[in-house]
Amino acid sequence: MTLEEIIARKEGQTFDCKSIQIEPKALAIPIVAMANADGGMLAIGVSDKTRRIEGVDGNEERLNDLLRVPFDFCNPSVKIRCEYLPCTDSEGKENRILLIHIPASGQLHTNQADECFMRVGDKSKKLNFDERMQLLYDKGERYYEDKDVYGATINDVDMNLVNDYIQVIGYSKSAMEYLRENNDFVTEVDGQQKISTACILLFGNNPQRFFPRARTRFIRYEGTEEKVGTEMNVVKDVTFEGAILNQVRRTIDYLETQVREHTFLGQDGRFVTNRNYPKFAIQEMVVNSVCHRAYNIKGTEIQIKMFDDRLVFETPGDLPGLVRPDNIRHTHFSRNPKIAQYLKAYKYVKEFGEGIDRICNELETRGSAIPSFHINAFILKATLKAEWTEKDTLATNTDNNVHKDVHKDVHKEITERQALIISMIQDNPNIGRIEMSTKLGVNEKTIRRDLEDLKEKRIIVRIGGRKEGHWEILADNHS
Repeated sequence: MTLEEIIARKEGQTFDCKSIQIEPKALAIPIVAMANADGGMLAIGVSDKTRRIEGVDGNEERLNDLLRVPFDFCNPSVKIRCEYLPCTDSEGKENRILLIHIPASGQLHTNQADECFMRVGDKSKKLNFDERMQLLYDKGERYYEDKDVYGATINDVDMNLVNDYIQVIGYSKSAMEYLRENNDFVTEVDGQQKISTACILLFGNNPQRFFPRARTRFIRYEGTEEKVGTEMNVVKDVTFEGAILNQVRRTIDYLETQVREHTFLGQDGRFVTNRNYPKFAIQEMVVNSVCHRAYNIKGTEIQIKMFDDRLVFETPGDLPGLVRPDNIRHTHFSRNPKIAQYLKAYKYVKEFGEGIDRICNELETRGSAIPSFHINAFILKATLKAEWTEKDTLATNTDNNVHKDVHKDVHKEITERQALIISMIQDNPNIGRIEMSTKLGVNEKTIRRDLEDLKEKRIIVRIGGRKEGHWEILADNHS
């Protein structure tokens, strides 16, 4: 950085100027604040009000005091990096400016008075107790899931859920022994039994009694914008509660019912079905939200908003630790490690900290857009773009002359199972209902209904009797 850039640069989130005359204890405040936030740089020897170039030479004693600030006035010490920038000071003399580079820290730092600061814009904000605790949770120095739940007793734990889990992990002792001996789920303090937050969220018979917003809400909007008032465009609004595993399963299952499928006749004469959201992407985004939400934020729930062109996952909590939107793919941090460990046992988490990178790799392989992330207040918004929209399929059908008189909107007319039936008929026109039901894992009555539906839509026709006849696809006569 040049002297001209320093003079022209505005003070902000990651940059500040300070006079060489600043008191050491005063310098500790912006150092602590930047280390607790996104890191930054301090230019010492430049007046922060007038930008007058003072330099640091000729003030060796004060300079030495300031260089010791990150070690003597910060707790724990902040690992800074220093460099000197040659300059001509306001008196026309050759001088130097001290540049202190402060990295974002994975720890919470305070000054000598045990005061905690966070850099917010161009100010160093002093944090109150609740804000300080939130920072501890965000940096992983404390886990909210370990906090005791006030008023909870062992009667609030569903032992059937515990038994299911210990069978999955192969634990040989009783459910109660597991809770007492593992992860501090149940502890005893001064003769009183304490139940942890993780225990209630994972095994509680009614977690929402203690955490009313520890739930997942799905909202479907018509169109591509979120409207309110007389223009409100909400068409579905469903909430999923209960213990975490139940929430995850029900949320994923319900999202599967909202995924749109586009079935069309491919170049090789076979029907192809594409989804607008891959199943692995939906599961990963749901699990990521549940594992990384800040459960101490009790004013809102996880919200999954579906628009015509995107899915938005809104998760309470800032990005934890050193994770930022630009490094989220490769910087790993678990806000709720016990919840993540639990879901890993049920195969919803594959490898800790690799979910976002994996989903990005798989979407890139498909040629699809990777999710985008940004913070809005205390909510992390992750956006997954649809791989295609209704407009895309309409355009494709308009341009595709193959069978357009029979199948203008075939993706709206047939189900995925019916598309599979058509593919089986293409492979074997003599195939019977029993063989179809066996391959698809449904009863023969269901196959009969599907075949009748396809015949009514003039997609297939039966030639000949039941025993000697065969199936034909009408679309093949319009190629």
